[in-house]
Amino acid sequence: MQNKNEKEKITFNIDKEGNFSDWFTEIVKKAELADIRYNIKGFVVFQPWSVIPMELMYRDLEKELQKTGHKPYWFPTVIPEKNFYLEKEHVEGFSPEVFWVTETGAGEKLEEKLALRPTSETAFYQMFSLWIRSYNDLPFKSYQRAQVFRYETKATRPFLRSREFYWIESHNAFSSREEALKQIKEDMEITKKLITEKYAVPLIYFERPQWDKFAGAEASFAADTLMPDGRVIQLPATHLLSQQFPRAFNIKFVDKKGEEKFVWTTCYGPCVSRNFAAIISVHGDNNGLVFPFSLAPIQVIIIPIFREGKKELNKKIGKEAEAIKNKLIELNLRAEIDYSEERIGNKFYFWEMKGIPLRIELGEKELKQKKALLFRRDEKKKEFIAINSIPKKIALLGKEIDKNLLEKAEKKFNSSIVNAYSMEEVKKGIEGKKIVRANFCSLGMEAGKCAELIEKELSASIRGERVGKKEVPKGKCVVCGKKAEVVVYIAKSY
Repeated sequence: MQNKNEKEKITFNIDKEGNFSDWFTEIVKKAELADIRYNIKGFVVFQPWSVIPMELMYRDLEKELQKTGHKPYWFPTVIPEKNFYLEKEHVEGFSPEVFWVTETGAGEKLEEKLALRPTSETAFYQMFSLWIRSYNDLPFKSYQRAQVFRYETKATRPFLRSREFYWIESHNAFSSREEALKQIKEDMEITKKLITEKYAVPLIYFERPQWDKFAGAEASFAADTLMPDGRVIQLPATHLLSQQFPRAFNIKFVDKKGEEKFVWTTCYGPCVSRNFAAIISVHGDNNGLVFPFSLAPIQVIIIPIFREGKKELNKKIGKEAEAIKNKLIELNLRAEIDYSEERIGNKFYFWEMKGIPLRIELGEKELKQKKALLFRRDEKKKEFIAINSIPKKIALLGKEIDKNLLEKAEKKFNSSIVNAYSMEEVKKGIEGKKIVRANFCSLGMEAGKCAELIEKELSASIRGERVGKKEVPKGKCVVCGKKAEVVVYIAKSY
């Protein structure tokens, strides 16, 4: 945690909208979210102020997965090389990113190279072929909480892009394609329930174009949200895998008629560290972090305002502060008291920068009036409340804060989507840091050249067709001028 001397040196006042890159770099450092000084490129040390919220996110995800029938597994970190080469498209997609283990510490060469998992389809499916025998074994719904490793060649950045990231991956097997598609829908519902409804981050699920689907998938569905610099960031994705996977790994079952068939598989990958990046970026402001109440490492910070030389008064203030904290903890709220010797103004500024949703100020005046001064970080407003009503008030405010954050974020997100009917209008929208909605020829491989032109001229990409809201194209493709078959969204991305 920050020591007392360092607190005095903290200054944070960066225009997030105008200079998001510097804002993000500084908040990671100043709020002690991660330390990038670990001496391997692309690997960082995550610190308590990010680990606590991410642990809460893990808890929420695992709860939802288990509620829907998924069972937890722990798989080895290493995957045999031969597993990768069983599915051609998959290995072509991931081989350039793989870290390989080739020898022991004694210098002895391994008989077979081992991959640090970049993803775990080829690990799970090896075991699926042993575990699944009949229709009674289906559906088979599993997940693991894990770190994965990918040799990212682009510039790395904590939480946004790294060579080691933290996620949950769910791998499932079904007797039919229809059941697999139901799982895809369930995955998307879990994403929206947590990331939007609980963490207050708006998103859109897209079916990705064929040229941008997960390696080895028949179809990919991924959520995007908009960051302050006008780029979208991909949040959880879910994939209907092609039957090349069960065929390659020989995952069969005997159905009720006694016939042997291949299963259908899906995978879902909520990246917790990347979700965290989106949450702090969407809600933060020019003074630092703004945590949703549901995820804040500390939900309520209590600041006792002591008077120099008034020992008995200070004792009473401290006793009342402890009583408030204990009542909040009894309600399973995360509350702490700042007893540091910092100046009061420094304390206020410090905890605002750290994004604490609620601050309680308690001094001589408040004690006499039997009231405390309550500060809301999301609105930067203060109000006096009766001390004996604090626990009930805090519980209500927590829900109100998260609702308010979502309303603000959705308003901005929705206003950032613009329509375009020509390449000039697409360019204008992209340069204006918008997500552009436009008519497009198709999502098939035949439209790859149009997508390449957008990538080349605008450094933007086709995000795909919106899921859950049918949008009918009217007119021509904004790139080639042919009759449009689909409405797509275009944006710059991480």
